[in-house]
Amino acid sequence: MDDDARRLLIRAIDDMKEGGESYSAPSSVPVEAEWTGYRANVDSNRPRLDLSEAQHYEKLMSEVTSDVTILYFHGGALYLMDPSSHRLTTSYLARLTRGRCLSVRYRLAPQNAFPCALFDAFITYLSLLYPLRDSYHTVVPATHIILAGDSAGGNLSLALLQLLLQINRTSAPTSTFSFHSHTISLPLPLPGGCANISPWVDLTRSMPSITHNAHYDFLPPPLTRDQAMYFPHDDAWPTNPPRGDLYCDTSMLCHPLVSPLAAKDWTGSCPLFFMYGDEMLADEGEFVAVRAAKQGVSVVAERWEAMPHTFALLMVGSEPSRRGFRRWAGFCEAIAGGREVETRGVWVEARTLRERDVVVEQVPALEDEEVRGRMREAMEKRHLGVEGETKILPKL
Repeated sequence: MDDDARRLLIRAIDDMKEGGESYSAPSSVPVEAEWTGYRANVDSNRPRLDLSEAQHYEKLMSEVTSDVTILYFHGGALYLMDPSSHRLTTSYLARLTRGRCLSVRYRLAPQNAFPCALFDAFITYLSLLYPLRDSYHTVVPATHIILAGDSAGGNLSLALLQLLLQINRTSAPTSTFSFHSHTISLPLPLPGGCANISPWVDLTRSMPSITHNAHYDFLPPPLTRDQAMYFPHDDAWPTNPPRGDLYCDTSMLCHPLVSPLAAKDWTGSCPLFFMYGDEMLADEGEFVAVRAAKQGVSVVAERWEAMPHTFALLMVGSEPSRRGFRRWAGFCEAIAGGREVETRGVWVEARTLRERDVVVEQVPALEDEEVRGRMREAMEKRHLGVEGETKILPKL
């Protein structure tokens, strides 16, 4: 049973509320995830061997030669995609790191609203640290685990990290809880690192780059309410009772575990890696990177000129994609290898791919109060129905 973990999650959500937010507690269900490794010298069309799942895992681990364990959360706007849609990504990361990826089949909206996906992410992380007795994997040291994701998966990755930080901030040093027949002492061990490409950290869609960078991106800008009216209703949407956002009640849009852009405190976090283009989500990712760096967190932040959302995943085979994956994997290798990660910003030119160092703490960013004001204004508009249903959201 996951009752204690569920209580920790609910307490953290409630402690981080500012008043008036509404959500429903998540149910406890079995969480599915799939291990991915890289098999050398095997044709991509070769049939899968007729082995048990335990034997498949043994074969996978026989080719793992590093300590890297990437806990991966796929993108898809929190209502699309699956680990199967991101196997190219996870297998490539496994190949480059010589490690393994555990990709989570978290519950999707709108059928499963916040905090279901975050609860699934939390349970999976705890399961790496404290596995069941009959699990294929043994205990994975937290220092070997890197939380990672693209787009909406980056949201879950950073929200999970913020959840762990909040639990540790508010728990008595001698407190314990039960999970998988283990008695676990708090504070919880943090992962070794957190590495994301184009993380979607503002569900209010309030930052300037949402419109200013639309000409660089494939994501459509938010539609008007009149345009939204052309979407037909179906069994999944609108929900019953009605909800103003696919993922959560609109009152929760500024909650730090829904929109990590709103998280005020990253102190004590593990090292962070951000990679984003001149995309619609650039401002929000950059703001989180700058805020964390100013609070003493080791941050690697890469901005790629003229590149679209999740460019490394989309432009497979191109030099920007290859280099982007190498940098992503290199961060993961450094973390699991125990190497020190220093704060560093990089600007990559589009035509030449020349790189220029940037001081992360000095990257121009909006002031905290302006960001907060933009988010609250956008949330209020959504709450009042000014901007229409969230079914019009870009597929992140």
